[in-house]
Amino acid sequence: MCSTNKLHLRRLKSVFSLCVLSPLSGTYASANNDTVETQIASPIDRSGQASAFKAFDKYGNQTLNPLFDHGSWHGFTQPNDVAYFGGFTGPMVIAQEYPINLAAQLERLSITDAETHKIYSFENAISRFETLPGQLVQHYEFNDISLTLRLQFVAERIALIESQFTNKRNKPMTLALQWQGKLNHLWQPDKALRAAMPDWQPSLKEISNGISIALPAVKSTWHMMLDEGTNYQILRNVSTKTNIDSSNLSYTSTTKLRLAANKSQTLLTTHGYRQTLKQVQSDEAFIQRLMQEPSFADQQIEASKNRWQNYIDQSINHKSIVPTNIAVKAIETLNGNWRSAAGAMQHDVVTPSVTARWFNGAWAWDTWKHAYAMASFNPSVAKDNIRAMFDYQIQQDDARRPYDHGMVVDAIFYNKDKVRGGDGGNWNERNTKPPLASWAVWEVYQQTQDKAFITEMLPKLEAYHQWWYRNRDHNRNGLIEYGATNHRYHNTVPNENLAQKSKAGELTFSVSYSSNDVTSDKVTALISQCKKAEEASANKEIWFSCQSMDTYNRVLDDASYQQIDIGAQHGAGWESGMDNAARFGFITPAQLQRYAQTHYDGDLKQAQKDWQVRFFENRNASGELVSFTINQESVELNSYLAAEKRLISKMAKLLGDSDKYNTYKLASQRLTKRINQCFFDEDTGFYYDLKIAADSPVQGCHGQLLTQRGRGPEGWSPLWAKIATQEKADRVINVMLDKAEFNTLIPFGTASQTNPAYDPDIYWRGRVWLDQLYFGLKALSNYGYNHEAKTLLARVIANAEGLNTNGAIRENYNPETGEVQGATNFSWSAAHLYMLHREFNH
Repeated sequence: MCSTNKLHLRRLKSVFSLCVLSPLSGTYASANNDTVETQIASPIDRSGQASAFKAFDKYGNQTLNPLFDHGSWHGFTQPNDVAYFGGFTGPMVIAQEYPINLAAQLERLSITDAETHKIYSFENAISRFETLPGQLVQHYEFNDISLTLRLQFVAERIALIESQFTNKRNKPMTLALQWQGKLNHLWQPDKALRAAMPDWQPSLKEISNGISIALPAVKSTWHMMLDEGTNYQILRNVSTKTNIDSSNLSYTSTTKLRLAANKSQTLLTTHGYRQTLKQVQSDEAFIQRLMQEPSFADQQIEASKNRWQNYIDQSINHKSIVPTNIAVKAIETLNGNWRSAAGAMQHDVVTPSVTARWFNGAWAWDTWKHAYAMASFNPSVAKDNIRAMFDYQIQQDDARRPYDHGMVVDAIFYNKDKVRGGDGGNWNERNTKPPLASWAVWEVYQQTQDKAFITEMLPKLEAYHQWWYRNRDHNRNGLIEYGATNHRYHNTVPNENLAQKSKAGELTFSVSYSSNDVTSDKVTALISQCKKAEEASANKEIWFSCQSMDTYNRVLDDASYQQIDIGAQHGAGWESGMDNAARFGFITPAQLQRYAQTHYDGDLKQAQKDWQVRFFENRNASGELVSFTINQESVELNSYLAAEKRLISKMAKLLGDSDKYNTYKLASQRLTKRINQCFFDEDTGFYYDLKIAADSPVQGCHGQLLTQRGRGPEGWSPLWAKIATQEKADRVINVMLDKAEFNTLIPFGTASQTNPAYDPDIYWRGRVWLDQLYFGLKALSNYGYNHEAKTLLARVIANAEGLNTNGAIRENYNPETGEVQGATNFSWSAAHLYMLHREFNH
């Protein structure tokens, strides 16, 4: 029985309740060994309707949280306004790389008694909605009839709606049914679609027992992308008559339904969204069977229910500190971001967020986390997600970057980058991401015992592992730096504008000077080879575009600039996954001014030098630029690599390769020793990155620990990797638990509160990301601080906004207030919440 969240709407004459209790059930043993039946809740608010293609919040998220499932590229919500009762709201569709609200409501039912002409107004019905894992349900009770609508996904591109009509009378009756729908006319709330996209116009047409909506080809790189043949189709298993209003982008479809006395009858409707004509054709036979064979439709409906029941059965840990409702929310979020293979994505993927504007692709680091979590409840998708990234592992015969063979690119999308023959803007080969692929692959094996998967992946993992040492170790000392690839956003590339090929591969950057300084002889000489990019702004800054490592280093040496922006610095930050972290030299002008005041009596030029990032050029034997690496060896990158060596050795042992097992095991042990020797600061009791020179000796530890850039979560990575000594771990944990450092309301932010670049609302310089929270809690647990880890986890659950209620799982959280930040329905947050659910018990 549903009794939650009764919502009284002024326009209703009866009570409407939004129910989130699922019929999916689980069992567990109580303290006295009795078997206890539980009901599993679906705790995500999936209500509302949007009248504009783009209905974004301040973070760039679509404001609704539709149900996507089974790898679908379209999703639906429940109405929260009586004017939309009688159907599900939406759909939201993914226009290859961007979520758009195609309609506020594309299908709404009206019912009339065909004989008496009585209108069944949904405003007068007793209405009850259920939002379940994998299903949306609406119940309507009238005096003499009842209606139940149930939506679930039965295939990767097909949602099936059951409409069950029940005649409560003791005599037959005939109902006149009308469905109506309209596409959105607004591009955004304050702008018409025709004004934003004047050359783009969808078209509706009647087809047998349904309608077809053609969505014309468009390639608006940063807004909406569609290919010829993109189609949305509604089909019913009953004969209908349809009228199309092309000018209004709307339709009405009508039919009559004869109901026997005290009997029920169910009509079926499919909603299919396909991005190519080939997909439309491949679905035809399946849809026809649904429409024509009731037993087949029942099988597909039952399969959808069973699929979700299996997810729940395989995933819920009733002893966990993390409540079941959060675990279910995490599972729903991960499955909701599951996209079936399409476009350039050759395998199914799990994207970061279906509702965030920029996040409908697959990133390497995100993928490893998603796969690790999903291995226990959706292993086939976990495997395919990993395969999707390795589909684009660079090969030795690659036309663009053969010197990067072994590298896994940062992000793949429906459309490739232009240098790969595509027309997308989000595909990214500027960098890779931290080496956690082996961690994910090994977890898949642990959950599935699929030895063949290890056989498939091990050579690819080795090639990736070896790439780091070939292309990210400038001084060849075995301690690796983050870096950036040879890329048009980092350096000059061969083109018709370069008179000499030798100029290709030069570092590019932008720098600003005050309008007063720019006239000095010294600055004029520095920027003599640069081009003016912008005139003086309100703060009297003038920007210049420059190239060459020599110019860059001279600009840094002078240090009289206002701001500097380096593409390779962004690439290296992205490669770490901690995009704009303080340790990579990112700090706001105001923060830098405070830092200068504190440390150098206000000398800004001297302060600049502490936050400058230098680069090494890595070239092959023919002098061709291969990559840039930053002048600091990373503690967490090397910790990940030490852990990866250990995992590769386990895989080799599993496959019977004793030589490889011993080689990687010994290498892991040696690297572990060096990490503890080179990255730990005895004065502050924390691990830091190590600033190095281009000619640093190969042996020993040479350089300067970057303590002046403050502390961040990289400092507990050796503890997560289980390579820290107990003595060092105790000291690190002492810092982690310090309330002046990381022990905030939501603990383990991406910069300590004492970090000069800390701000609770800056992406990777304060906000709490749940992956780093997870790594931190595991760090505590690994070294005997279980009580502290559990206490902090309970505090997160109690204080992270919306987490333990019906709010969407978010990208990150404010460390001081718990306020939500960033993307909604964020997969890696969901992944780590699910890991915490599985791994931390009362």
